[in-house]
Amino acid sequence: MIIETATVLSTERAYEGVFVTWFQAPGLSANVEPGQFVMVHCSDEGVDPLFARAFSYHRVEKDRFALLYQVVGKGSGWLAERQRGDMVRMYGPLGNGLRLPERPGNLLLIGGGVGIAPMVDMAERAVAAGHQVVAMMGARTSEHLLPASAWPREVEYVTVTEDGSAGPKGFVTQHLGKYQEWASKIYACGPNPMFIALADALRWNGRRQQPEILMEENMPCGWGMCYGCAIFTKHGVRLCCKDGPRFNLFDVF
Repeated sequence: MIIETATVLSTERAYEGVFVTWFQAPGLSANVEPGQFVMVHCSDEGVDPLFARAFSYHRVEKDRFALLYQVVGKGSGWLAERQRGDMVRMYGPLGNGLRLPERPGNLLLIGGGVGIAPMVDMAERAVAAGHQVVAMMGARTSEHLLPASAWPREVEYVTVTEDGSAGPKGFVTQHLGKYQEWASKIYACGPNPMFIALADALRWNGRRQQPEILMEENMPCGWGMCYGCAIFTKHGVRLCCKDGPRFNLFDVF
C-alpha cells in the first residue's frame, strides 16, 4: 500500500451527475490490478469528512490514473470541484482485482450505473491481451450512460435503460440474451439487487462461467481494520476491502 499526495490533472463531467478526474501519482499507478480501488481523503483539512472514500480505478496510464464517480455527498462533491494542480491525499492500490483468463476468450463486462467505472480499465487490458469483449451498461436514462467514446474501439458496447431512451427498456440483467451464451467469462460491478438478478439469470445456464463481481460496500478504512464492510458469504463473513472487492457471484448470492 502506497500513501501519496496525488496531483490533479483534470476534472470533467462524464455524464449526468458523474465526473472523471485524472491524477498524476506514480506510486498509486504502479502494479494496479483491474478492479482494485484507492482510498481518497476528500477534504482540504483532512478531518471533514473524517474517513477517506473508496473509488475504483477507472483507467490507468503509466504514472497517472482516472477515477469515475457519482456526486452523492460532501466527499464526492469536494472531489468534483478539484482542478488542475490541486493536491489530494490518498492511499492504495487496495483489494483483490479481477482476473483475466490465461487464454484469449469471450469476455462479458456488466456495469450497473457507476459500477461501470472499473470495467473500462478491465476492457483495455482484456483487448490488449487478445480477448473479445462485450460491455453492457444499465442506467436509468440515456443521460446516465457512459459515452461510447470511453471504450476501446474493439469493444462492443451495449446499453440498456429503464425508460427505454437508449437501447432496450428495462434492467441490464433482463437483456443478457445471446451475450451470456457467447461469453466464456462474465464480470460485473453494481448494486446488490443487480447481483441478485444476475445470479438468478446465470445460475442454471449450465455454462460454469464462474462470474466474478466487484461489490460496492462502504469501506471506511479500506484495509480490514474497521470491519465496516463485512458481508455474509457461503464461506462465512468476509471483508469487502480485504477479501474482495472481487468475489465469485455464487459465493455471495
